[in-house]
Amino acid sequence: MTISYNWLCDYLPVRPTPEELSTILTRIGLEVESLEKFEAVKGSLAGLVIGEVLTAEKHPNADKLKLTTVNIGNGEPLHIVCGAPNVAPGQKVVVAPIGTTIYPLSGEPLTMKKAKIRGEESQGMICAEDEIGLGSSHDGILVLDASLQPGTPASEVFKPAQDCIFEIGLTPNRMDAMSHIGVAKDVCAFLNNLEHTHKYQVQLPEIKALPKADAPLAISVTIENTDACPRYSGISITGVQVAPSPEWLKARLTAIGVRPINNIVDITNFILHETGQPLHAFDAAAVKGNAIVVKNLPQGTPFVTLDEKERKLDATDLMICNGAGEGMCIAGVFGGLHSGVTDTTHNIFLESAFFSAGGIRTTSFRHGLRTDAATRFEKGVDISNVVFALQRAADLICELSGGKAASEIIDVYPAVKVKTQVETTYSYIRKLSGGNYPGDKIKNILRSLGFDILSETTEGLRVAVPFSKPDISLPADLVEEVMRIDGLDNIEIPAKIAISPALSAQPDAERVKEKIADYLAGNGFNEIFTNSITNSKYYTPEVLEHAVKMMNSLTVELDIMRPSMLETGLESIAHNLNRKNEDLLFFEFGKTYQVLEKGYGENNHLVLYLTGKKTAETWMHKSSPVDFYFLKGFVINILQQLGYKQFTWAESTEAGLQPSWDIKVKNQVVVTLGGVPTAKLKQFDIRQPVWFATFNWDKILGLLQKSDNFYKEIPKFQAVRRDLALVLDKQVKFAAVETAARSVKSGLLQQVNLFDVFESEKLGTDKKSYAVSFTFLDAQKTLTDKEIDSVMDKLIKTFETQLQAEIRK
Repeated sequence: MTISYNWLCDYLPVRPTPEELSTILTRIGLEVESLEKFEAVKGSLAGLVIGEVLTAEKHPNADKLKLTTVNIGNGEPLHIVCGAPNVAPGQKVVVAPIGTTIYPLSGEPLTMKKAKIRGEESQGMICAEDEIGLGSSHDGILVLDASLQPGTPASEVFKPAQDCIFEIGLTPNRMDAMSHIGVAKDVCAFLNNLEHTHKYQVQLPEIKALPKADAPLAISVTIENTDACPRYSGISITGVQVAPSPEWLKARLTAIGVRPINNIVDITNFILHETGQPLHAFDAAAVKGNAIVVKNLPQGTPFVTLDEKERKLDATDLMICNGAGEGMCIAGVFGGLHSGVTDTTHNIFLESAFFSAGGIRTTSFRHGLRTDAATRFEKGVDISNVVFALQRAADLICELSGGKAASEIIDVYPAVKVKTQVETTYSYIRKLSGGNYPGDKIKNILRSLGFDILSETTEGLRVAVPFSKPDISLPADLVEEVMRIDGLDNIEIPAKIAISPALSAQPDAERVKEKIADYLAGNGFNEIFTNSITNSKYYTPEVLEHAVKMMNSLTVELDIMRPSMLETGLESIAHNLNRKNEDLLFFEFGKTYQVLEKGYGENNHLVLYLTGKKTAETWMHKSSPVDFYFLKGFVINILQQLGYKQFTWAESTEAGLQPSWDIKVKNQVVVTLGGVPTAKLKQFDIRQPVWFATFNWDKILGLLQKSDNFYKEIPKFQAVRRDLALVLDKQVKFAAVETAARSVKSGLLQQVNLFDVFESEKLGTDKKSYAVSFTFLDAQKTLTDKEIDSVMDKLIKTFETQLQAEIRK
């Protein structure tokens, strides 16, 4: 929010310095992010003076130059060489003496120095208007009123606007401070609290009686959708002359970064930033049937906005229509091309209304029209301020454009809004704020902010909330107001804090997450955060049947909540690959969303994305690409970090990966991993393999033991290894071998590992040999050969029975 110091001081009963005001604003929660000086004319004409040309003679060494003497009112005249064709004796001009810096409209600043031009001394410069920032003309020097006195500072003659501009970091709930009068109210409340008084009140501008037009122009107003538009006011003004605004109005708007357009539009912008109330002016000629109708138009109705774009209206878009039912303006958002004020406009209808915040926000985002008016309406404007803002604007329009009121003010307000009431206690305010506020101070602050005290007791009070503060509905909101106005820096910081220790549920989800994130980061992974909202074009119709669709999407590309983590991660990979960052190890904690039979569901995930090379190429080692087994290693290590030692593998058919495997713990799928199909990679223009694993983090935590710390005493006895060579059919996976081995119930078997695969015609048709090692351990004693042989016999029998394996001797 941009605030002008001069403008703000118009409404204050006192005039603090910009620095004092900056401190006050920050203390009351309107944090000043920057304070900068504004100059309508660069340099504000400092050092420039009015001079009188005494003589102007031809330069002896140049045809287009003249030697002049100029009186600047401080003694000897200056000798100045001038190249302007219009310089002549007796003129009053702007002079830049030696030492003065001028700021041309184009080019760098120039400091005057004593110089010789074609052999003649020059003690300064007689200025054209573009050379000092007063205009764009360079036809000749600026010739002024003959009555001006030599030596008068040019800044006193032209009075270029100067100001200090505050940039306030406004929080989204503070719509009451989105105007100069709104900020002034807070400053007055602070000063009242500081001096324990009520004498500081905002000085509102005087509203004069409007001049009456000779002929009336009656325009009726009908509100068909009173939920979307609870109040609508307007007035007809005839005989306006659309022209440039006066300098004071241009300066006000320019100072806060608003470009002046013409007097009518500038006044509506001025009122917006003065009061916070958006206005709109219609060319009365476009109001067919002399009627305004606030209603919704049918779905798909075309409407051309001021930016000359045709937009298809939604049936929920509120429109301001004329008596013929034609849309003239998207209510509270953007005007229409054919109903706005132009240079030929002579009669206008001025609108001031209150529109539903939710409806304005939906329409604004749907059409991508983020206007100042929409920004204020979507936060909730002051419904009690509608008519005042209209009167203020009408007064200025009549004054600055020569218009006259051709109707009384129309105010359609079918259901008068009732103020919100909030009840609280003094003890609650003190407890929540940590400040020891007396009851009188609390009441004084609330009254200064416009709250009505409806009732009070020794314990607390009930207040009616002003319409300018639609965000206040809870006792905690009143606490914030008291803390702000008393000064957020007045809250005492206690020397000690008493707390009760809390026991967190086990497993501690955050500690588990941090543990795995540390492991991955330590192994070269980078954590990424991708958008939970994604593009529906990435998914098949079957997936989209259960996807959560956005009712009010920010853009066409972001229209559903992601049903899978894969696609948003591929976007990040594509972004990096396009910038030649090709070796990527990513992990992400995030959520997926789906529509359930009753309501919606969300699931937590940990996902891994791998692509590129495992390690950089060196003179000792050739680089190799990441592959399924590289991914598998990280997946197994993560499960082991979490304490899972027993799990099974199964080929997956639903994940859409190639290859695709599920890992199960206690017969529940906790991880799915594999390669991303080429067709999916083409969607993102990725031309190198990508490997992907997704952990169902909710199931992981649900199956995790009650402690997330895993400690075990190092065994005192040695492990024993035995090897087997199994001849199997080619289609048998090692996962089947491991599953068969685990089916043998033995507490001694610790590990099953495949260390060699051999294929040869000597083994038989479609046969292969797995060399498998088995590790045995008894933590209580040394194993004997008899115990180990007993388990090995069971294993061999199981392999022969379940897998039709042949044991190679």
